[in-house]
Amino acid sequence: MHVHRLPVAYPNVPTGSVNAYLLVGDSTVLVDPPERHDDIDDLVADHGLDCVLATHHHPDHAGGVARYAREYDATVACRAGREEQFADATGVRPDRTYREGSTVAGVRVLDTPGHAPEHVAFSTPSGLLAGDLAIDEGSVAVATPEGDMRAYCSSLRRVWARAPARIYPGHGPVIEEPRATCERLLAHRRTRERRILAVVTDGAYTLDAVTDGAYDKDISAVRALAVATVEAHVEKLAVEGRIRWDGERVRPV
Repeated sequence: MHVHRLPVAYPNVPTGSVNAYLLVGDSTVLVDPPERHDDIDDLVADHGLDCVLATHHHPDHAGGVARYAREYDATVACRAGREEQFADATGVRPDRTYREGSTVAGVRVLDTPGHAPEHVAFSTPSGLLAGDLAIDEGSVAVATPEGDMRAYCSSLRRVWARAPARIYPGHGPVIEEPRATCERLLAHRRTRERRILAVVTDGAYTLDAVTDGAYDKDISAVRALAVATVEAHVEKLAVEGRIRWDGERVRPV
């Protein structure tokens, strides 16, 4: 199976583009089309299209699913139990569903929740199509209300243990050192947690106050996202019994 990476300009994301992928083997599979694009059209014209998949329902990864599925009469599949949410997000109902370990059009499904509740990755012989699980530089947004930091860190550890040959991310270049990238992303989250625990111990009890202390850079342009990210960390720490959180105020244990 050959993996074609197709960066598509998408101005509403920090990297400025989204990676769609066309997998060409016994079946031809389009993964994460954000919208209709000439580069995708050209490859599909050469190879045909059997199936359209999305790692998760966000529009920068699923916005083009319905158009390609309808034009090429391609099968559409989504995570079992998320059919209604998928249809609402894409405008097309899935023809079939999958679960952890399922094989769809020659690719195996791996559950990788965290960035989104139903987030999955697709395993191929040459690597893992990982959507918004990992990125070569910087970090991935994991923010409330959908983001689950505890699940996200578990997903990174699962991928580290699987040690794929490479990671094909939803944004940015192909990741040639998957384990090192997973370790870097986990270390980033641990650093943020240490800062949160420190400022809570020092008396910062509101999310705004905790956010102010958890970042050592200007976050004014992305403050809402920063607060939602801190809340995802706080929820994780509360579940682990390391702080107390009642939905409004954070307290040290």
